[in-house]
Amino acid sequence: MNFIDVNDVVKQYDGHLALDHVDLHVPQGCIYGLLGPNGAGKTSLIRIINRITRADSGTVMINGKPLEDKDITNIGYLPEERGLYKKIKVADEIVYLARLKGMPKKIALSEMEKWLERFELTEWKGRKVEELSKGMQQKVQFITTVIHRPQLLIFDEPFSGFDPVNAEQLKREIMQLRDEGSTILFSTHNMASVEEICEQITLINHSRVVLEGRVDEVKQRYKKNLFVVNVADGAVVQAQESLFEVVPDALQQGTVIKLCKGVTLRDTIAWLNEHYTLTGITEQLPSMNEIFIETVQNK
Repeated sequence: MNFIDVNDVVKQYDGHLALDHVDLHVPQGCIYGLLGPNGAGKTSLIRIINRITRADSGTVMINGKPLEDKDITNIGYLPEERGLYKKIKVADEIVYLARLKGMPKKIALSEMEKWLERFELTEWKGRKVEELSKGMQQKVQFITTVIHRPQLLIFDEPFSGFDPVNAEQLKREIMQLRDEGSTILFSTHNMASVEEICEQITLINHSRVVLEGRVDEVKQRYKKNLFVVNVADGAVVQAQESLFEVVPDALQQGTVIKLCKGVTLRDTIAWLNEHYTLTGITEQLPSMNEIFIETVQNK
């Protein structure tokens, strides 16, 4: 079952077509990547799902029902443009924003303490937000987004401003929220993060959907018939004109070959075994970064 269904959505601003008949279907309990270059239309779509703006046409369904204003209390939104009240103390800020989402004060206080401990911010709860480092402020904003345990979480560039250690912690928290039942819409330019945590993706370019599917299926769709070959005794694998060419790749521990059109992997392995002591051969699938660049450049 899909938790979000966006159907044929169109949005235009002063002569600029931001979304051109866009569809998006996010399964329940999934981490779903919403990808695209700057200006592609991602933020416009996110704002429509959040009821910040309205679509000119099309429908947005949540849990099988038309999205309404009352559904906003069940959405947690972390925008790319961070925004906290700088002069308010950390604890007061978290509780205040939690109560705006409908949490009773007692529960908000209890959950606030748990989240501050998880992010090692307990000793800072009585300090003003402006006294925290940028990374700490990012953690506070994340807490304010998730504290009311919404069914839908929308993260727009959540790792911006985080060092690798804190980014890794945030990834674990996001996956834990998914495991606890949240559906997560995840917008980012960080393709490594997409490969690590997203199960499905939609790529928007020039206001239209140009690619969608499961991450593993998308990578299979864009594969280039490349394989990494390992042989014994430090031998150097040479190209075999009728079977494969050798592709330079300094990052691989082995030789990268590209099979010629119509050549099977079985034929290639048989030839390699005749001429070398083959110790391994694995398919080289494209990264999401390579797929992103290729798709955006070609459409």
